[in-house]
Amino acid sequence: MADKNEAATSVAGDKTVDEVVERLLDKADASGAALLGEGGLLTEITKAVLERALEAEMSEHLGYERGDLAGHGSGNSRNGTSPKTVLTDAGAVTLAVPRDRNGDFEPRLVPKNARRLAGFNDRILSLYARGMSVRDIRSHLAQIYGVEVSPDLISKVTDAVIDELVTWQNRPLDPVWPIIYIDALWVKIRSGSVTSKPVYLAVGVDMDGRKDVLGLWVGAEGEGASTWMAVLSELRNRGIEDVCIVVCDGLKGLPDAVTATWPKATVQTCVIHLTRASLRLSSSRDHPKLVPSLKAIHTAPTEAAAEQALDAFEASELGQRYPAIVRTWRSAWPEFTPYLAFPPAIRTVVYSTNMVESMNARLRKATRNRGHFPSEQAALKVLYLAVREQINPKARDANHVAAHWKEALNQFSLFFEDRLSIQ
Repeated sequence: MADKNEAATSVAGDKTVDEVVERLLDKADASGAALLGEGGLLTEITKAVLERALEAEMSEHLGYERGDLAGHGSGNSRNGTSPKTVLTDAGAVTLAVPRDRNGDFEPRLVPKNARRLAGFNDRILSLYARGMSVRDIRSHLAQIYGVEVSPDLISKVTDAVIDELVTWQNRPLDPVWPIIYIDALWVKIRSGSVTSKPVYLAVGVDMDGRKDVLGLWVGAEGEGASTWMAVLSELRNRGIEDVCIVVCDGLKGLPDAVTATWPKATVQTCVIHLTRASLRLSSSRDHPKLVPSLKAIHTAPTEAAAEQALDAFEASELGQRYPAIVRTWRSAWPEFTPYLAFPPAIRTVVYSTNMVESMNARLRKATRNRGHFPSEQAALKVLYLAVREQINPKARDANHVAAHWKEALNQFSLFFEDRLSIQ
């Protein structure tokens, strides 16, 4: 019965809210009032709500409500208000902040010396994470909220995440990971002159199938296995003792760097990278015939069957026309073939670095409009904010969990035996 009453109360409350919103919107339509900006509907609502909350804080501070006789002789009382303009999600709002005669009232909602609410800072960070420059953010806030903010304010807000970035980059990690995907994306950074530099990215899948970005590192010009060695060593120093499968591209020397860091790890070359490399070496008119031939190789049930499919392709007209494709597959064969030994459930989740490449696509979108960054720190700041917005390592949303994970985990527990602690 109580549940029904609660549900009825909730419905009634929703209707009340809807009615209030409808009345306010009707009033705005009738008067032609804007939603945002000075005199705007949302601005006035925000002002009223904040001032009411500040009055409630004052009542709590004094110990009695406005007009209550209990306040007589209490030793402290209200002493008017002071105007204060703060930046909110609804724009600039001028508040009447209550004062007390003793001068010791410290509002929590709008602290002394604070000129913007936390939500406004979050809005700036969100825009910054989407790749908007300081100039773009200023223009956006002026157009949407009617607020003029200085470049220094935006820089101050975004610089506040640097300590958070350092903490995130050095956080301890779980000792065992079933899969880690590693890749690099390229950004333009000014260092004397503007040059393209790789940003190394590692994405892990933990025992619960949740994706977590393990770190971001800016390298020197040109992606190199030696830099990857330093990155992998850092991950090991942060607590990663063992990785079952490391999925990567075919960079020369990278498999040695992985096995030197985690001797038991299986290095798996990304099948998608191999396919793309093959397509780049061929004419687009041959792609419809080429793709099925390559698929016959990487979907083969065994290594022997895959080798037969590669031999058949080499002897075919396409293989004769594109010997470089055959050479590409044969050179990557030692790192490609572990994939063929995996049961189907594991093949599904390690098929490619699509998981990390989808993250790369989002990060590229955040950097595309920036042209170039003034420093490595500026690049990492934007990329970190983009990562923070796009993935929550503790989320249980299906979008953050590797597909078919439960089935794959069962196969992992059999294939890698005692290396995984299944709880």
